Amino acid sequence: MIRLKIGVIVDAFKLPLRQGILRAKQVGAKGLQIYAVSGEMAPENMSVNDRKELRNFIQDNGLEIAALCGDLGGHGFAIQEDNPLKIEKSKRIIDLAKDLETDIVTTHIGVIPKSKDHDRYKVLTEACEQLGEYADEMKASFAIETGPEKALVLKNFLDNLKSNGVKVNFDPANLLMVTDDDPVEGVYTLRDYIVHTHAKDGVMIKKTDPEIVYNYFAEGGIEDLRLEDYFKEQPLGKGSLNFEKYLKSLRDIGYNGYLTIEREVGNDPESDITEAVQFLNKHI
Repeated sequence: MIRLKIGVIVDAFKLPLRQGILRAKQVGAKGLQIYAVSGEMAPENMSVNDRKELRNFIQDNGLEIAALCGDLGGHGFAIQEDNPLKIEKSKRIIDLAKDLETDIVTTHIGVIPKSKDHDRYKVLTEACEQLGEYADEMKASFAIETGPEKALVLKNFLDNLKSNGVKVNFDPANLLMVTDDDPVEGVYTLRDYIVHTHAKDGVMIKKTDPEIVYNYFAEGGIEDLRLEDYFKEQPLGKGSLNFEKYLKSLRDIGYNGYLTIEREVGNDPESDITEAVQFLNKHI
């Protein structure tokens, strides 16, 4: 049987980087996902020596980087005039990832429209083809996180790209909470593209247009919209995700990568992450 690996988003501990890495080791994770957009982990702030020292520190502690998070925020790559700078920054994050010996950078690209005739569809396609071409050159992947659209829409988008470097970071909770999509079916739909996954759970409270939700994230608030009225992230096993079926679907497609714990809410992240590691260990 394929044994999946457990990772954790280091930033969730809300600690300085190296302390967060050590805490990830203490709770039993083997892989790390680290934000690499700003601060000390931004590629422009990481010298050749900095990269070597961090890589050695991680390896000396028996860990590895599962992926870097290269989410540049805002509307992703949906605004054409913003894309030259965002694409260039994303390429530098890929360079950093390779120096830290991981091939995966996760990101949000914006909401993919259903229709190929939509102006935004064309903008996203152009940006992702540039990103994909560079990832191909570097033998790496830009992994789009699931959630802003249903899995089939994402698959159709990826199928139409000319390059192979754009893949999927599969987040089952986003599909449950925002798009009302079935994560198990989503795994089978996106089976050819999944290179990294998030271990996250949640519930949808009230259905709404995913564009409204992701515009809220991009713009920092929209009128009196309260996200807690629409969905709620939950500890693993306490939301709507059937983990047994979900993990079976990952094994069925031959996925043998990381289940990286993402905990974005709660007052005690270390306790939540520790419980999540214990939960996953029971199931894998």
